[in-house]
Amino acid sequence: MSRQPFRFPSFPRDEPQVDQAPPEVRTSRRRLRACHECDWLVALPPLRAGQKADCPRCGHTLAKRHRQPAQRSMALAVSALIALMLAASFPFVSFSVGGIGNRIELSQTATTLIGFHQPIVAIAVILTILVLPAVYLLGVIWLQFGLLRGEPLPASRNIARSLSHLHPWMMADVFIIGALVSLIKVAGLAQIELGISFWAFCVFAALLLFTTQSLDSDWMWFSLTGEPLAPEGARTGETAASQGLTGCSTCGLVNRLASGGHSHCRRCDEKLHSRLPHSLQRTWALLAAATLMYVPANVYPIMTTTSLGHTTPSTIVGGVVELIQMGSWPVAVVIFTASVIVPVGKLVALAWLCLVVKRSNELNAGSRTRLYRLTEFIGRWSMVDVFVVAILVALIRAGSLMSITPGPAALAFGAVVVMTMLAAMTFDPRLIWDTPLPRETRDPQGTPG
Repeated sequence: MSRQPFRFPSFPRDEPQVDQAPPEVRTSRRRLRACHECDWLVALPPLRAGQKADCPRCGHTLAKRHRQPAQRSMALAVSALIALMLAASFPFVSFSVGGIGNRIELSQTATTLIGFHQPIVAIAVILTILVLPAVYLLGVIWLQFGLLRGEPLPASRNIARSLSHLHPWMMADVFIIGALVSLIKVAGLAQIELGISFWAFCVFAALLLFTTQSLDSDWMWFSLTGEPLAPEGARTGETAASQGLTGCSTCGLVNRLASGGHSHCRRCDEKLHSRLPHSLQRTWALLAAATLMYVPANVYPIMTTTSLGHTTPSTIVGGVVELIQMGSWPVAVVIFTASVIVPVGKLVALAWLCLVVKRSNELNAGSRTRLYRLTEFIGRWSMVDVFVVAILVALIRAGSLMSITPGPAALAFGAVVVMTMLAAMTFDPRLIWDTPLPRETRDPQGTPG
């Protein structure tokens, strides 16, 4: 009689409802989406982990699947939050020259600016590198914890709406580049020592990036509130606006617009518009304001350096020239690209898109949409120069031996960055794909007849 090998009994595991199956498996209905960039109405196909669904018209990603999205986002958010707490608790960087030195913590890169009468710049720095990332991570943890326990926590819908609005304003990765540029500029003049906080913040910036990429918004919203039935008579392969429909910019749900009144999304309660109201007018206004602010940002000094009692003001372009003279070509290229090429290129690109938007057609709409995506992506990287000033002002404080103070251009340049980012947000790329009316259907004033 042969003996069977002993096997431990297997116990059933209670897998969280959110991770049991993707939305396509938990419903037999078509799940419609209207592309946020070209307004094309499509039905999402079944997606497996690692797959994504792109708009067949413009290539914009409509949904992206991850394996175990709730656990993934939860683990990354908790890890990033721990790294952020470590970064805020230890010394960030220190320098010494001639027996005199200084050591700063991460928060001092913002608080020191207040002492130099730059409270707005200080608030912008502390918000983008500490406060908003911390709020974002806490929101992700709150949402995913509720989904993993099978019952969403209170205010989950409002928190989920807020995450998409916070994402563009978190700039931990840009701050790391600014820190590296600052250290390279000082390395030739003083001895630099990196603290635990610096390395912890580098880890935090990477984990924050992974957290934002791991968040499966489509799956999260479906798990939070389900998905109402698509509007009756909706036809795929056409624009949503031509059918009186629109896609929610926050949760993606396709809704029917109310005639003559304000509409709100049935799932997340976000305000709905067929096209962003006064999109071109708002974009032009922000571009004009950013152009005006760009003049003092380059004319006035962005910081003033005192070395051995000698004071030298430095403009943005002047700082690039100094780096070239020091032999720091790579750093000079980074600063010139972030502070000159990117802002000017963004202003020119958005102005050109506003001018040609009414003359777009299917042949050139794709390339113009790609230009808009690039413009929207690169705008935040211009904050490198502002972060460089914040770090150097906090770190280099050795009296008449060596010290750096912020100049008026720091506020002006920060305003340029913010206004160009807002200009990209107010520009509605769906206007590029809207077919202009023929001349014979317009009245003499150029408005639709």
